[in-house]
Amino acid sequence: MTKDVIKEAVAKQQSGDRKLAADNTILGKVMTFNIGDQIYGIEIQYVTEIIGLQHITKVPHVPEYIKGIINVRSKVVPIVDIRTRFGKPEIPYTSRTCIITLSFNETSVGIIVDSVADVEDIHTSDISATPQNKNVNENNFIQYMIRGKNNNTKLILDVAKLLDEEED
Repeated sequence: MTKDVIKEAVAKQQSGDRKLAADNTILGKVMTFNIGDQIYGIEIQYVTEIIGLQHITKVPHVPEYIKGIINVRSKVVPIVDIRTRFGKPEIPYTSRTCIITLSFNETSVGIIVDSVADVEDIHTSDISATPQNKNVNENNFIQYMIRGKNNNTKLILDVAKLLDEEED
C-alpha cells in the first residue's frame, strides 16, 4: 500500500466527502497489537514474522528503548521495546509478550509488544487523520488512525518514524 493512497483517503475524510462514508474499498492490511489497553497497528508490508521472546544480548551505550540484539536465522536484529519508546512504564513480560520483526529500507528490527491482536483489512471509510494538536502526536509516531469494531480507535504507526534513531 502506498502512502499516497492513505494520504488521499485521509484528505477525503477530513474534507467530509460523503461518498467516502459509503466506500468500503480495502486499501491494505495492518497487523494490530496491544500495548496496555491501546491497540496499535503496523502495515503488514513491513512485518516479517512474529517470534516468542528469547534471550536478548545487551548492547552498551544505546538508547534506553533499545533492549539489545537477538540472532534470527544468522541475522543480528536490534530489539526495541515499544513501551519504553513511547514513554510508558515497563511491565514484566508475560506468555503473550512477543517480538514482531519488521523490515524497513533493508533493515530488520524487532519490536517487543504486550500481545499480537489480529491482521485486519484497512477500509477507506475507516481511516482518520491524526489530530492536528502537536501534543497528541508530538514525535509523529502515528501515521493515521482507523476505526475498528465497537468504535475503538487503532493507531497505525509510521514505521520510518518509529525506527528513526534521531527521535528521542
